[in-house]
Amino acid sequence: MSETKNFTAEEREAMKAAAAEKKTARSRAKKTPEEIRAEGETEVLAKIAGFPDDDRMLGERLYAMVAEAAGHLVPKTYYGMPAWANAAGKVVCFFKPKSKFKVRYSTFEFDTAANLDEGTLWPTAYAITDATDADLAFLADRVKRAAS
Repeated sequence: MSETKNFTAEEREAMKAAAAEKKTARSRAKKTPEEIRAEGETEVLAKIAGFPDDDRMLGERLYAMVAEAAGHLVPKTYYGMPAWANAAGKVVCFFKPKSKFKVRYSTFEFDTAANLDEGTLWPTAYAITDATDADLAFLADRVKRAAS
């Protein structure tokens, strides 16, 4: 008898969010880039506004940092998390709030569309517990490179 993997409530919720995002992506296929950006901004900002205080503060600061560092990236949700995608709609980076999976710290991560490949080893995720100006400058540099 094979064992079945049980998913946590948080994992099931993320899967449901991903399914809803696929439907949204299909509906946006007929919209202009401006409409897509506006809908994405509204969706991501609403998601951030619903976070607990500490995650909301990080999300707001990261949102502003990405907008400034790589304004051409389009906000969208990714498994129910704030994310930013390239012109092809592929996620470049995203914010995983600690409240999403009830873990110790939030992360700012880069997905496979990110242009970060350097040598045979490079970081794709950063744990973040605060968003100091130095932290944001560091991440902005990474976002600029990833979005290039």
